[in-house]
Formats: sequence, C-alpha cells, structure tokens
Amino acid sequence: MDPVGLQLGNKNLWSCLVRLLTKDPEWLNAKMKFFLPNTDLDSRNETLDPEQRVILQLNKLHVQGSDTWQSFIHCVCMQLEVPLDLEVLLLSTFGYDDGFTSQLGAEGKSQPESQLHHGLKRPHQSCGSSPRRKQCKKQQLELAKKYLQLLRTSAQQRYRSQIPGSGQPHAFHQVYVPPILRRATASLDTPEGAIMGDVKVEDGADVSISDLFNTRVNKGPRVTVLLGKAGMGKTTLAHRLCQKWAEGHLNCFQALFLFEFRQLNLITRFLTPSELLFDLYLSPESDHDTVFQYLEKNADQVLLIFDGLDEALQPMGPDGPGPVLTLFSHLCNGTLLPGCRVMATSRPGKLPACLPAEAAMVHMLGFDGPRVEEYVNHFFSAQPSREGALVELQTNGRLRSLCAVPALCQVACLCLHHLLPDHAPGQSVALLPNMTQLYMQMVLALSPPGHLPTSSLLDLGEVALRGLETGKVIFYAKDIAPPLIAFGATHSLLTSFCVCTGPGHQQTGYAFTHLSLQEFLAALHLMASPKVNKDTLTQYVTLHSRWVQRTKARLGLSDHLPTFLAGLASCTCRPFLSHLAQGNEDCVGAKQAAVVQVLKKLATRKLTGPKVVELCHCVDETQEPELASLTAQSLPYQLPFHNFPLTCTDLATLTNILEHREAPIHLDFDGCPLEPHCPEALVGCGQIENLRLAGSKITARGISHLVKALPLCPQLKEVSFRDNQLSDQVVLNIVEVLPHLPRLRKLDLSSNSICVSTLLCLARVAVTCPTVRMLQAREADLIFLLSPPTETTAELQRAPDLQESDGQRKGAQSRSLTLRLQKCQLQVHDAEALIALLQEGPHLEEVDLSGNQLEDEGCRLMAEAASQLHIARKLDLSNNGLSVAGVHCVLRAVSACWTLAELHISLQHKTVIFMFAQEPEEQKGPQERAAFLDSLMLQMPSELPLSSRRMRLTHCGLQEKHLEQLCKALGGSCHLGHLHLDFSGNALGDEGAARLAQLLPGLGALQSLNLSENGLSLDAVLGLVRCFSTLQWLFRLDISFESQHILLRGDKTSRDMWATGSLPDFPAAAKFLGFRQRCIPRSLCLSECPLEPPSLTRLCATLKDCPGPLELQLSCEFLSDQSLETLLDCLPQLPQLSLLQLSQTGLSPKSPFLLANTLSLCPRVKKVDLRSLHHATLHFRSNEEEEGVCCGRFTGCSLSQEHVESLCWLLSKCKDLSQVDLSANLLGDSGLRCLLECLPQVPISGLLDLSHNSISQESALYLLETLPSCPRVREASVNLGSEQSFRIHFSREDQAGKTLRLSECSFRPEHVSRLATGLSKSLQLTELTLTQCCLGQKQLAILLSLVGRPAGLFSLRDSTRHTEKLSFPTLEACALGFKKKRKKERKKVSEDTELRTKIN
Repeated sequence: MDPVGLQLGNKNLWSCLVRLLTKDPEWLNAKMKFFLPNTDLDSRNETLDPEQRVILQLNKLHVQGSDTWQSFIHCVCMQLEVPLDLEVLLLSTFGYDDGFTSQLGAEGKSQPESQLHHGLKRPHQSCGSSPRRKQCKKQQLELAKKYLQLLRTSAQQRYRSQIPGSGQPHAFHQVYVPPILRRATASLDTPEGAIMGDVKVEDGADVSISDLFNTRVNKGPRVTVLLGKAGMGKTTLAHRLCQKWAEGHLNCFQALFLFEFRQLNLITRFLTPSELLFDLYLSPESDHDTVFQYLEKNADQVLLIFDGLDEALQPMGPDGPGPVLTLFSHLCNGTLLPGCRVMATSRPGKLPACLPAEAAMVHMLGFDGPRVEEYVNHFFSAQPSREGALVELQTNGRLRSLCAVPALCQVACLCLHHLLPDHAPGQSVALLPNMTQLYMQMVLALSPPGHLPTSSLLDLGEVALRGLETGKVIFYAKDIAPPLIAFGATHSLLTSFCVCTGPGHQQTGYAFTHLSLQEFLAALHLMASPKVNKDTLTQYVTLHSRWVQRTKARLGLSDHLPTFLAGLASCTCRPFLSHLAQGNEDCVGAKQAAVVQVLKKLATRKLTGPKVVELCHCVDETQEPELASLTAQSLPYQLPFHNFPLTCTDLATLTNILEHREAPIHLDFDGCPLEPHCPEALVGCGQIENLRLAGSKITARGISHLVKALPLCPQLKEVSFRDNQLSDQVVLNIVEVLPHLPRLRKLDLSSNSICVSTLLCLARVAVTCPTVRMLQAREADLIFLLSPPTETTAELQRAPDLQESDGQRKGAQSRSLTLRLQKCQLQVHDAEALIALLQEGPHLEEVDLSGNQLEDEGCRLMAEAASQLHIARKLDLSNNGLSVAGVHCVLRAVSACWTLAELHISLQHKTVIFMFAQEPEEQKGPQERAAFLDSLMLQMPSELPLSSRRMRLTHCGLQEKHLEQLCKALGGSCHLGHLHLDFSGNALGDEGAARLAQLLPGLGALQSLNLSENGLSLDAVLGLVRCFSTLQWLFRLDISFESQHILLRGDKTSRDMWATGSLPDFPAAAKFLGFRQRCIPRSLCLSECPLEPPSLTRLCATLKDCPGPLELQLSCEFLSDQSLETLLDCLPQLPQLSLLQLSQTGLSPKSPFLLANTLSLCPRVKKVDLRSLHHATLHFRSNEEEEGVCCGRFTGCSLSQEHVESLCWLLSKCKDLSQVDLSANLLGDSGLRCLLECLPQVPISGLLDLSHNSISQESALYLLETLPSCPRVREASVNLGSEQSFRIHFSREDQAGKTLRLSECSFRPEHVSRLATGLSKSLQLTELTLTQCCLGQKQLAILLSLVGRPAGLFSLRDSTRHTEKLSFPTLEACALGFKKKRKKERKKVSEDTELRTKIN
C-alpha cells in the first residue's frame, strides 16, 4: 500500500479506486490534463506498470489540495461505471471537506512544490541569479540547441491527441479546418491610439497559415495582428501554429512562445523579456543568460504569440498602461528583443497605439460553404451519420448560416451527432432554428441521456453571470464549488489551465470552453432561476452598439447575452426552461413575455445601424412572427450600415426580418467590411430596392456569390460597388448579370481600377444589353444607367429565343445609348475597336471620348464614322491631342455627314465637339410635317438645304497659310446646309483677313462668319466692307474694333424660316430669292472704332459699290464736328443708304445744327432724330420714293435761347417739315418767346413739341398773344403741371378757327386781365379750355366781363377740381353783361352763343 493509501487509512477503498482507474487509463489521462494542465503524462512513467502509473497520478492529484481532489472524485462518480456501494464510500469519504480533512490530517495541507511547465523540473536558481560563465561558442551553442529542442519537445507533448469526453465523438477535439484569412491594411490613428479593422483587400486571395509571416522582411519590428469576432477561432489558430511548429512545419522560426493575455493580466509587476520567456513559459535547464543571449542574437527567428489582445486593453491608470502591456509595447516597437516576430489576436475594436504603422492586419472571416462541408466531413469521418449531417445542412439554411462561425459549426456538429440517430431526417429545422436552441441542444447532448442536471446548470449559470458582471473569465477553485467543477469537467463546459502569476507561483485556473457559452449559461440562470425576477431580467435586454469599439478600451463580455435572452423567450424553449425552473411555468412565461415586450419597444425606436443589427438578431431568435413584422415595418426606407464589420450571420438575420416587410427598402453598407460569403444571405430578399456596397471591401469570391444572389432580388433598382478594388474579371462577372435584373436602374462600379480592354468589354455589354441607356466612365467613375423596357407579362412569359430576337429588334429600333468614356487612356487602336462595336449597336444619343489619347488619326477615324454611328446629339473628342493638321482631316471627314449641326474645335481649350441634329422624319410626325410644308408654300418658295450647321474653329492658332487648305476641307460642307463659320480667336491678321475675303466666294452661301479676336487693324476691318459687293449672302457686318468682335451674317429672317426642314423644288425659287435680296437691307454696324475723317471718307468710298438698301450704324466714344461734317457730306454719294445711326456716340453742341442743315442739303433725308447728343438717326428715302415731308427731333440737346434763331433759320430752308420736336431742352420762357417770334418763318405742317423746357405762365400767356400772328396754327395745348407739355399743331393752310387748351397753369389774379386782353385780340380763337388753372368764380366773372370780342361763336370751358361750387346765377349775370356789352358795341349777338361751364 502506498503512503497516500496509508495516510487515508482505508486500504480497501484506495485499492478499489486504483483498480477502477486502471481499467480506463485514457480517461484518467484526460482528467490529469484537465486538473493538472502542465503535467507531463508520459515522460518518465512509460516503464511503470499500469497500476503503479495510476498510483503516481493519484498522488499528483492528491497533493493539489482538497478542492482538486474533491472535484476529481465527483468526476469519477459521474462519468465512470462505479458500483453503488463504492460510489457511496468515495463520496462520503473524499467528496466533502470534513471527510477529507479528517482523513488527511494537518500534514496533507502542505502545499506541493510549484509545478513545472509541461512536467519539466525547474532549476533552483531563477533566470537572472546565476553568474555569467565564460564558455566557448560551441558550448553556448549546445546549450541553446538543447533549450530549443526542449521547447519543441514540450510543445509536442502538449499537443498530442486529445481524449474525448463522455459521449463525444473522437473528432470533437481533433477536427481543424482553417477559417478564411484575409490580409488587409489599416491605417493607425496615432492621435487616438486606435487602429480600426478597416479592411482593404490587397489581392482578394485567401491567406494560408504558412503565409501569415513574411520572412522576406528583415528590418524593424515585424508585427501581425489577427482580427476576428468571437467564435472565429483566433485562439484555436494560435495553438494550431504552435502545433505546426512542434511538428516541424514552420522552419523559419527556431523558437515559438504562446501567451494568453487573460493570464498575463494577472501579473502585477514589470517583467523583463527573459522573465517572460523563462519564468512564465519554459525555463532552460541551466545558464539562462546564455540561452537568452542566443535568442536575442537570433531574434528574427523567434515568434511570440499573444492571444486576446483585446482583453489586455484595460483603462490606463495614472501611471500609464499595465506591466504586461508595457512589455508588449516594447516588443512591438523593437526596443526589447529587436527583430523578433510578434503576432497578436484580438477582436475588432480599439487597439493600442504601440502597434507600428506597418503592422500586418489579417482578418478571420469564419467559414464559407466549402469549409463548413469540409468540417462536417472531418467531424463525422467514418460515421454513418456523415451523409445525414450534410443533408441537414443543405436543407436548413439558417443552420448553414450559423455554421459560418467556426465555434457554432462545432456546436452544430455536436448537436447533429446527438440528434441524427434518434430523429427522422429534416428535424434540424425545428430543433436547431437559431443560435440559442443550438446551445440548448448542445447542453442536452452533453448531459446524460434522460437526465438534465437542473440545479448544477443554474448554479454554473450563476457563476457565469457573476463573471460577466465583474468582467471575469478566469476562475479558481475558490470561485467554483468542487461539484460544479466536476460537473463542468464532465460535460465539457469548463476548461482548465495553469496560471503562472510569477516565478514559482502557479495554480490551476478554470474558464468556460467559450465566452458565448458563459453568456448562454448566464442567460439560462436569468430566465429559469427563481432568484431573478422579471424586472431584473429586463435590465439585461439591451442593444450594444458596435461603434463603441472605436473608442472603448475593453470590449464587453456580454455581447450575446441579450440575444440568448431573446432566444430563450421563444415558445419553443418554454418546456426546457420550465424543467430547469422545477416546473414553474408561469414564472418562465412571465419572463418570456417581459423580454418580448422590451424588444417591441426597441423595434419602434430610431436606432443606429449597429443597433439595428443587434435588434434583428434578438427578434430573429424569438421566432415571433408578430414581433418580426413590427420590426420590419418600423425600419426606415433608407437603412444605413456604415463603417462596421458585418458577417454572413448578420445579413442572414437581416434578410429573415425583411421577409416580413411589405414596402421596399434601401440598404446602404458603405464602408462595412463584408465576409466573402455574405452576399449569399441576400438571396430571395424581394424587399431590397437599392443596395449600396461602397467601400465594403468585398472580394472576388464574395462577388461570385453576389452575382448569383442579385437575380433573386426581383425589386432591385440600384446597386453600388464603389471603392471595392475589384479586379477586371470581377467587374466583367458583375455586368454579366445585367440582363437578369429586370428592374435595375443604376449600377455603380466606380473607384475600381480597370484596364482599357476591360472597359471596351463593358462598352460591348452596354451595346448589346437592351436595357442599358448610359455607360459613363471617367477616371475613377464607372456607372451604368439602365431603363428597362415596358413589356407586358405575356411578352415576358414567351419563349426565351423569341424574347431575345424581339428584344434585339426593338432595341435596334427604339433604344438610344449614351456612351461616355472620359479620361480612359484610349488610343487609336481602341478607337477602331470601338467604332466596329458601335456600328453594330443601337442609335447613340451621345458619345463622349474626351480626355483620351486618340490624337489626329483617332479623331479622324471617329469623325469619318460619325455618319454611320447614328449619333443623335453629341460626339465629344476634346482633349485628345488634336493638332492643326488634324483639324483639316476632321473637317474633310465630316464633310459628308448630313446630320452634323455643329462642330466646335478649339485647340487652345482642347475642345473638339460634334453636335448632331435629328433627321426630319424623327423630328416631326407626318401630319405636323405636312402642315409645316403647306404653310411655307403659302409664304415663299425655296431651294434651301436641310438645315443650318456651325463650324467653329476657335483659338486654333490658324494663320493665313492654313486658310486655303481649310476652305478646301470646308467646301464639302457648304452644300449640306446653311453654314455658320467661326474663326474667332485665331491669328489671321490683316493678311489672313484679305486672303479669306478672296476665298469666301468659293465657299458658297454662308449664314455667318465670325472673325473676332484675329488681330485685325482698322484698314483690314474697313477692307471687309468690300465683302458686301462680292458676297451676295452677306446682309449684316458687325464690327466692334476695340474688342475685336467681327461678325458677317446672312439673312436672319430667311435662315430662321428654313432651319426646320427642307422643301421640294419650286419653279419660282430663283425669282423669289432675287426679290428677297432686293428687299432685305444690308447692315453695317461699326462700333468702338476711332471715326476720323480719313476713315469715314474711305468707308463711304467703299460703300459706294454696296448694293442696297443699306443701313449704316456707327458708334464711338466721341465724334468730332469735322468727322460729322465729313460723314454728312458723303451722304449724297450713297444713294442706297436707308438708315444712318450714331448710337452711344458723344456729339458736340454744334451737332444739332449740322444735322438740321442736312434736311435741306440732302433731299433724301426724311427724318433726323437726335437725342441727348448721344443718339442720332437719319432716315432716308429710297430712290423710288418722291420727295416729301421731313421731320426733325432734337430732344435733350441742351438748346437754349441763344440757339433758337440759328436753328429756326436752318429749319426754314426746308420745304416741308411735318414735325419738329424740341422737347427736353433748356429754352425757358425767353427761348420760347424767341421761338414763337421766329415761328412764322419755319414751314411746319404738323406738330411742334416744346414740352419739358422749364416754361411758366408767362409762356402760356405769350402763346395766347402770339396766335394772331400764326395763321397756320390750328391747335395749341399747354400743361404746366407734372406733364410739362407744350404742343402746337399746324396745318398746311391758314385756319379760321383755333383751339387753345391750358391745363394746370395756376393763373393768379394779376394774370386775368392779360388773359382777357389776349382773348380779345385772338379773334380766330374759337375755343378755350381751362383745366385746373386756379380761376375761381370771382376770377371767371372778371375774365368774362373784361373780354371784348366781335360777334361769333366762342366756347369757354372751365374744368376745375376745386371744392368751391360756382354759382350759376352769378355766371349768368356775367354772361348777360357780356352780351349787353356786345350790343352796346353794336355787334350782333348770335342766337346760338354757348356758355358751357363744367363743375367737377
């Protein structure tokens, strides 16, 4: 009997235990690994017989203390087939503290010697205490090699085959399928000390484990950060690397060390690198310094793996980060162990600032479909249920999406292994519908058949909840009761490991097998424990925003707790929860209802993108259709998810919720990193109308999945793949799906660099796909705009071959395509390929190839093909390197294009634009065109061509030497329509202008010619006037000399009338055109030009040969009297002149007299109009007109009294003046008196207007007094009010009766007598109207009493607005007195004398 057996004092019990364990050595080895993680099982015990080996192992367990020993005994009784009497003895003797302590005694409590890592003996001295020995390099090398071999041997021993637990398949611990690894780059946010998981896919290819480390980099700290969400397999991958290195696969590293931050966080003091490696991992057998020096010297072959970096990010204290994080920072920055390779695993979120900018970021994206299938095949290898498991995954879409998370995939396989033998195929849909029930079935699978340990589950759940609340993931024996440790170990719910808190300080720690399992057990406790009421429960139903990961130092441990609570609120879970709650179904139902009610409130709130995802997970877990419908209908039309990673499970859950929505929705995933297989989750989601995946870093594999998914989204109208760095082939794969998207309006592929050949392939897709209306590519932009045809359901249901042929026929007839390939580096050979492609396509609305490299040849090819491409609106070849020589080629190429409306070429501005007009039959319907032709036939006949066209060759540097070749090239375009030429902004100069004038007749009839900004001198400008004689089409020449604006134009009226279409042949065309040319005046407008006498003389000499009629419009800043006289002297030499206009031209005060003299010197002048000494117009009679009356207007010319006599003398030389207008001058009363005195000499037969000349009542009275001396005056009117009018109307012969109207003259009493005197002398005045002249009743009575006139008709009208009413008796008395006075003078009073007085 061994000493422990003697110490226990029960020989038979001990012997029975040894014999029992000898029968199952593998089970005992597994428990030894669980309770003593660092124990070496086989290193020194291989030679012992089985019984002695069991005794040795029991001794090691016994010395660990009562907690470990009790937990081990509970495991023996739970898992092994122990006879009932032996089980009672074991539990009564060793299963409780009292029995153990009483049997063991005081000396049993002594602590064992600190355990060595992996069963290796620790030396007595610490790594830093031994003195440095002088050894030769060979001895140092031997020591180092010995340590490295020891390191590899210990790793090999650690990763030997795991022993499965009770009821678990052998592959449960052995299956490993690498998840999707995607290398990415991320920018460090140094000011904030954070690095975000912004995926930027480099090549779209997966990264294998061997590719994680780039050994070609030899300088600086080389750091790799492995980012992945919970359950993606980060820790598993870290251990897999250790195992691969132990097996000799990672030969680039001599040493590999693996540390877990959850254990390192327990270190409270600062560590040196040697302490980290030797005290906390594996110590050399001797001479630590020598071994460390070797590792330091060969640091580039040392790999340090730190698992769980996110767990190290605790809030910094006043003294900065903790000791372990400080050591990690120094290792990353290369200040310690420079050159070593460092790999850290972490969940996405805020990472420490110590990570270098060049750190390699690798994302773990879980499993795709092939990996899930591979995992299942390995898990169920050599088992008959393998095929059944694969079928279940294929038929259960939700379970398949859950298996994208490797941890859930393992759980799903375990559940299927448990369910398949006892259930019919297809039951997984009901039994494993979501993550919560997946864990629930796992607990049932790990429990003994027919027995669910309810109290142990709830107690372990309480431990889990307490850990989540305190942020604790590592537990010690003091934290968990021994029966619970045994329960967790028996059911694989707990794992154990050695926790080293310092040199010589180690103890066994326990943790749940996965954090999500800890959350699930906590949720079970909250839902089923009677200790928790529903009010406390609802406090845990919250939505966590993933955006807090950007700033939150330590991520929460309860991310899935609300999801599990929602899943447990499902009615399906009620029997399970009721069993845990000891049958208290009412309490469970109340808690479930409370959770659902909280989710309903959250569903109606406005939430951010991350919280919407969390809410969808919770709602989907409940399996409540009513709640799912409420959530789906409450989502906004624009649903943004920006800048946070999304998994396939996230999208699958969102899709499940959207299935309950009726209205369409716009999903925006801008900046959201997506897993490659995420698009599979969108299959069949009919509610998606717009889908934006801009900046989602979706890979080629993800695109392949999406291409399959998009046709199954029938309502899709817009898709965006902006900024995803898609390759050429991926882009081509995307556009292949366009014909299968019946409602798509826009496809955005911008910011995805593609080559020219791919762009041409996309152009072919645009040409051949009947729904594409525009393809726009410009630098980073690449957009398809589509306009699906409106087809009936019957058409869509026909045979595919008929649909295709009909679609091609309709597309060729009706579809128009806009193609914009700007700044795409297209060259000449690309233009040839594009032309061949477009000739087979539909009508083109617009083709824009600006900003490419076509040069002269490419532009020529496109211009030649323009007539064949059926372009309706525009062809843009700007910024393509066109030269002056190329301009000629382009002009010749388009000479035969009937539809060309405008060509604009500007080499300076790099502009080459062709504008086209639709053909006449496309512009109008048959009836409209027939009506149009009839209206034209009634107006005029013509043989004019189809329509006008413009050729604008501006700022091309054209000189005189280029003109002949240009005109030859333009000759072919002149017969196609009314041609507008624009040569502005060139360098023709005087020589070019003269040469062009010679060449213009050869171009035929033009509509306009623009020669602006060509550096012409005044002589050259005046030389262009000769074109009136040489060019029959020229009707207007506009010249602004200073601004160098020179425009020659044809008959505008005719051009506008015929621009809409062509007409049939008319016999009278030539005769009609000749009549038009004789009737339409030619116009010369010369402005901003120094009009000196020599220039005017030359101008008039040039105009002698100009056919008429001619209108001459001159404008300059100031025209001197000498220049005006020269111009007026030349007027008789221009018999065809019909109009002379001086506009906006300053004239001297002498100009009114010079112009007035023209009325007599030039008989053809019929009207002179001078206004404000700035605008003068002379109208001339044609040669066919007889001489007649003329008129002169001199308004606003500052004429005063001193000018009146001279002006009247000049006007008196005229034979017949129908009108003289001197209004708005400065005559005043004196000037008016002088004018009235000279009036009899002026032969006016119409109107004399003297308004607005600052006159007073004096002038009105003088007019009355002057009337007897002006026999031809028939009427005069004066208004001294605001109107300020003074007009005198004349007749050709003397008038017997005159009319005088005085308004608002404001006569005073002293004026009454003078007014009466004038009336008495003006015997020919038969009517006097006084309007508002301030004559009251008294003044009128006096006026009538003073007037003495002979017998005859005289009418006096007084219109007043005074409030005073005139008395009729008084006026009648005055009238009677007026009559008596007449009788007294022995004059007969006419019986029809009329006294009319109007009182207003």
